[in-house]
Amino acid sequence: MAAKLRKGDQVIVTKGRDKGQKGEIVRIIKDENRAVVQGVNMVRRHQKPSQLDPGGIKSKEAPIAIANLAIVDPKSGEATRVGFKVLDDGRKVRVARKSGEVIDG
Repeated sequence: MAAKLRKGDQVIVTKGRDKGQKGEIVRIIKDENRAVVQGVNMVRRHQKPSQLDPGGIKSKEAPIAIANLAIVDPKSGEATRVGFKVLDDGRKVRVARKSGEVIDG
């Protein structure tokens, strides 16, 4: 089955403490149905010192459930669902349900 969300997509958080925040997908964790979104779901972790890094308390993005994300409509900038459409040249592309705009390609 084709993926509705991919690395590099602009998404908006629909549920949880970060509701309403927008960001770009950095990484998808398929096995857990989670994604890491840049600047969203920030957590603070203790980092042990190494030769390259002095360590300390660092902030980083934690994975967030894909069910809590919606892709940003390229036309309006709002959250939208994703559909699929086969173009005349035979390519299958993702489309925004709200505006009908092609998301990729």
